[in-house]
Amino acid sequence: MSQSLDSLLAEYDELEKKLADPSVHADQAGARKLGKRYAALGPIVKTAREIEQAKSDLEAAKELAAEDRSFQSEVDDIEAQLPKLEERLTELLLPRDPHDGDDVLLEIKSGEGGEESALFAGDLLRMYTRYAERQGWKVEMLDGTDSDLGGFKDVTVAIKAKATTPDGVWSRLKWEGGVHRVQRVPVTESQGRIHTSAAGVLVFPETEETAAIEIDEKDLRIDVYRSSGKGGQSVNTTDSAVRITHLPTGIVTSCQNERSQLQNKARAMQVLQSRLVALAEEQKAQEQSDARRTQIRTVDRSERVRTYNFPESRISDHRVGYKAHNLDQVLDGDLDAVVEALAAADRAERLAGG
Repeated sequence: MSQSLDSLLAEYDELEKKLADPSVHADQAGARKLGKRYAALGPIVKTAREIEQAKSDLEAAKELAAEDRSFQSEVDDIEAQLPKLEERLTELLLPRDPHDGDDVLLEIKSGEGGEESALFAGDLLRMYTRYAERQGWKVEMLDGTDSDLGGFKDVTVAIKAKATTPDGVWSRLKWEGGVHRVQRVPVTESQGRIHTSAAGVLVFPETEETAAIEIDEKDLRIDVYRSSGKGGQSVNTTDSAVRITHLPTGIVTSCQNERSQLQNKARAMQVLQSRLVALAEEQKAQEQSDARRTQIRTVDRSERVRTYNFPESRISDHRVGYKAHNLDQVLDGDLDAVVEALAAADRAERLAGG
């Protein structure tokens, strides 16, 4: 650990020097990359320095306590604090997800349950939008297909942090991918019976490192169409919306919320690049299938990661056994507790070498 820590401390000092050089900022993309790495190393350096200071303070306190027993309480306090700092440093030195500082692309698709599933997809979009607002993030609508009763058959948004931090949007939302199941009495149900339906959530890091992904124009089918709003009504008099199909992988991206066809195409291409990066990384890691299918094989109620039970006001995450009876607050964006439960399980698995 010491060799690894020493190299990280040296890297941090070198990054600090580079970022202080005005010429480095002439390359904005390069400067952002350096800044992101510098921010990621910050907590490690801070904790290492706190440990170093605590050890120095402990040595001094022991010398004083040898002459005056009244200083023993200070020795005890430092000795109690050191293991906590060392445990935190151990966690910080674990390999991190390289995308933790990235923004995300989030898709929600209705599944079994017809109109009720589409309404639930709308509820999930509202939940993530409210959560983003609590975090100070920006939500950008890219594309969506409305249902008749005001829900969404499918919807795609970009969620972006306002500043570069080591723990960005991906670090909090990367576990949201999967099938989300709802149990409630639908607005379309006249007999008051509880129904179960599902919606699928897909989450991808929106990485800037897309230069290595070369997209051949011959591999693309590009369709243009008229943007639509609620109930399928046209909201644009020109065919400005763009749908791009990547033929080799079958990945489809679309955007209709920019002002021009050119802007919509550029945004849809950015989404496609991020999706292809995610796919390439999973193939490199020898995953069994592409990024979509690792999160949702089918939008089927039996393959759920989380259940939202309205009669009991209960939310259950089946991957970590999390349960709470505060469904209204969760759907209003209070996701911190469930996210922390998933993050804690991930840390425990990494500490165990899983």
